[in-house]
Amino acid sequence: MRFKPSFFSRNALVVAEELLGHFLVRQTGKQRIVAKIVETEAYCGIEDKGCHTFGGRRTERTEAMFLPGGHAYIYMIYGMNFCLNVVAAAKNDPQAVLIRAVEPVEGIDFIKENRKGIVKEQDLTNGPGKLAKALMIDKNLNGCDLVRGKELYIERNLSLPDFEIVSAPRVNIDYAGEFKDKPWRKYIKGCKFVSKL
Repeated sequence: MRFKPSFFSRNALVVAEELLGHFLVRQTGKQRIVAKIVETEAYCGIEDKGCHTFGGRRTERTEAMFLPGGHAYIYMIYGMNFCLNVVAAAKNDPQAVLIRAVEPVEGIDFIKENRKGIVKEQDLTNGPGKLAKALMIDKNLNGCDLVRGKELYIERNLSLPDFEIVSAPRVNIDYAGEFKDKPWRKYIKGCKFVSKL
């Protein structure tokens, strides 16, 4: 069961909270990996100094953020790690939600194969670069449709449990001025897979 496009065509802050507890699915050939989204960060477009599209910046790198909500925006950091973002809001309103951490649900052996040498289960996917490696997410998936796609998409958790959501400042955006301390990071309280407590 997938979300309708309208779920994603809302403000990134709303989408960041409401993605928690639902499933990120990666299909590679015959292998299906399912992971529960447990931590997100909202990036709220041209007025957000922490956002790649602050001031209306539109580059080859950020072009996917200008797609309608429900697409993937994937970029590389530190020259080695990919980060998966879910585009939010309407077309040409470039907002996105960074998926910061997930909890493996299905395909754990495949995840471990992709993250060789990791001992603690929570260290497999407790960070944006880690989860991208675990789920084999890279720039080839940039711009893909997370609503109708077959390789990478989001499914509703029809048995969504009750949980408390913690709001905290986003991570590693010291350059963002007064936006640095906005409580736009959202995570499930008590979850061991959260990247930074």
